[in-house]
Amino acid sequence: MLDFRTLILGPVSTNCYIIADSDSGEAAVIDPAWDGRAILLEAQKLGWKISQLWYTHAHFDHFGGAADLAKALNTPPIVALHSLDHELWENQGGAPYFGMQIDSGPKPTIDLIHGQVLRLGKTEFEVRHTPGHTPGHVVYYCAKDSLLFCGDLIFHGSVGRTDLPGGDWEALSSSIMEQVFTLPDETQLLSGHGEKSTVGEEKRENPFVGT
Repeated sequence: MLDFRTLILGPVSTNCYIIADSDSGEAAVIDPAWDGRAILLEAQKLGWKISQLWYTHAHFDHFGGAADLAKALNTPPIVALHSLDHELWENQGGAPYFGMQIDSGPKPTIDLIHGQVLRLGKTEFEVRHTPGHTPGHVVYYCAKDSLLFCGDLIFHGSVGRTDLPGGDWEALSSSIMEQVFTLPDETQLLSGHGEKSTVGEEKRENPFVGT
C-alpha cells in the first residue's frame, strides 16, 4: 500500500512528496525541494527509509534539498531525472538566474524515459515525459492509487510557466492534453506548488487549457 506525506519547503513554497511502501517502509522523495534534513527527519519519524530521489524537473526549487539529504543518508540514493534536464541540473537548476547559489547534490543515476516503470515496494509508477515547463519535465502516475505527481506541469486552476529558458507553451499544452487529460477524471493531481486537484476538475475549470 502506498502512503505519502507532503512538505512545503523553500523560498517559493514547493511541494515535496515523501512516498513510501507502507509494508516495507521503502521510500522515495519526489522533488526534495529544500531543507534536506527536515525531509529526512519526517521520514524517520514515520519509520520510512529513503533510498531514491525522483525529480519531476531540474529547476532549483525542486531539488535544492538533495545535497543535504544525500549527505545525511547512510547509503547514496538513486537519483532519477530525464536526460533533457541534465544541463539545467548542472547549472544549479537556474538558481544563479535568480541571484542564488545551491549545491546540486548527487549526480543523477537514472535517465528517465517516457513509459518507464519505477517501483517502490509493490507499487508501480509510470513515467510520462511532459515537456513544456522544461524540456525534460516528467510526471509520475500511480494507476493503482489514482495519483499523478505532476510537478510544475499543471496546478489547481493554473499551469506551469513557459517564460523561462527551455519553456514552450505549445509543448506544455500538448503535454497536459495528451498525458494528463487522458487519465480518469478521479485521478488526483499532486502538483509542485499549491493545493491538490483532480483531472476532472481541471478539465472542467482550468482557464488555461481546453478539452
